[in-house]
Amino acid sequence: MPRKPKTIPGPSRLSVILARLTQEPRPHLPNLKSLRLTYAYRNDHFGARHFVKEELPRIRYANPTIDIQVDKKLKTKEETWKPEMVVELKNGATHKLDLDGKWSTTIFSELMELSAGSWWQKYKKDRAAAGESAIPPPQKAKSGAAAILP
Repeated sequence: MPRKPKTIPGPSRLSVILARLTQEPRPHLPNLKSLRLTYAYRNDHFGARHFVKEELPRIRYANPTIDIQVDKKLKTKEETWKPEMVVELKNGATHKLDLDGKWSTTIFSELMELSAGSWWQKYKKDRAAAGESAIPPPQKAKSGAAAILP
């Protein structure tokens, strides 16, 4: 008979991932047909890279039929091009978003404004009435030893 653990195990890795994918606001985008992102592979375009890492999996989970293309290009120090996201809506309209110098949460809110529809406006109004922001604020940067240590 196996021994009982002395501590209560924490949540499983899968349940943590699922909680992140389904957190509010759930990015249901009924008007969106496709997304194309272009950004530097490394050393630049930090907001776009964080958007791809943090928000794009949530968008894919909520909208499995959307065509999403991510193009990571090599950028040298001499080159000066900006990251961009091309948003194609189901009605055929195409919008180009400049992602240069923007936080991932700002990029997410701009995408939601373009393609989420009326439920997003209602969600924002409800959150404002409750005294909360529509999108949770970004995590504070670590300071002191926590910023240096892994």
